[in-house]
Amino acid sequence: MRLLHTADWHLGRALCGASFLEDQAHLLRGQFLDILRETRPDALLIAGDVFDRAVPPTEAVELLDEILRRCILDLGVPVVLIPGNHDATERLSFGASLLRGAGLHIADSALGQAIRFEDAHGEVWVLPSGYASPLLLARLFAGEAIADHDAGFGFLCRHLREQCPAGARMVMVAHAFVAGGEECESERLLAVGGAKAVAASRFEGFHYVALGHLHRPQGLAGGRIRYAGSPLAYSFSEAGQAKSVTLVEIDAAGAVRTEAIPLTPRRELRRLRGSFAELLAAPPSTDWLEVTLTDPLPIFEAQRRLAERHPHILGFGYGRHEGLDLMLAPAAHRPETAEPLTLLGEFWREMRGEALPEAALPVARAAIGLARDEG
Repeated sequence: MRLLHTADWHLGRALCGASFLEDQAHLLRGQFLDILRETRPDALLIAGDVFDRAVPPTEAVELLDEILRRCILDLGVPVVLIPGNHDATERLSFGASLLRGAGLHIADSALGQAIRFEDAHGEVWVLPSGYASPLLLARLFAGEAIADHDAGFGFLCRHLREQCPAGARMVMVAHAFVAGGEECESERLLAVGGAKAVAASRFEGFHYVALGHLHRPQGLAGGRIRYAGSPLAYSFSEAGQAKSVTLVEIDAAGAVRTEAIPLTPRRELRRLRGSFAELLAAPPSTDWLEVTLTDPLPIFEAQRRLAERHPHILGFGYGRHEGLDLMLAPAAHRPETAEPLTLLGEFWREMRGEALPEAALPVARAAIGLARDEG
């Protein structure tokens, strides 16, 4: 049995006001569909966070519709898809019962519905479980003591295993933070209402567990439990991180072999650090950039000049230097006689490279006076 495992598409994602939708469309329509054509899996598993928010933009919904149609109707690859914590289950699973006959299996509940696949060695059961908070799991397993995600997954995994014949090969699709996984900044924390780490031991009995939530591709339990990771980097903490989809092969005995198939984005997320002169002399880049300036050039002037050479700067800041240290020094370290208006003027000049405008002086004096009166 050959399965292609992916997750965390986050369609409609934006960072610092810049939309990634064009990059997502470029990757999914191009490399991703090419990988499906070349690998010809028995099924595609999408392990949650399909959209970036519960009410996604129209263009994101249209892109998902297009990719699913091309997977199922054009390439003949059935899809098993679950909602993640960013998705709204009731929206993503609309029409799920009607679509199963066409080869699109959308989990409309954490309780899942066993899907039977078959290869030359017999049956393989895929068990998709949509994201559920501990509170929802406590409702689904009424009467059981469920205080957190780990306890909830104990009952959930047992429920899913019981849906399959004894000795069957079983694949679970889930969205959770499993203990031992390595996090990134772009993941929404699953720590509200007891939704914390799930022990890897909860997944005993499954031959492969296709996980979503963590954006770094990684395996646990010898690779039997795996995060496919996000197809694109969605925060600068992921700069330089290799992205991929996972090809899974399950033999007659249920032994699993996985292969990470690399994905190359149209634009990388990269961090640049250096002096203004160094950054201005660097080769022009169309990547998404986070720039750290190491000399005290006025920030607005530096941003404007550097953006002419590097048009996709999303983050801009200063490294430590003497000028910045003086500007940010706490009040206790400044001369006690320094006038607030003088300090404001210094700050304005540091930030904008020009004197505080005359028109701003009356407003500034009034604000300083009001603050003194209230103090």
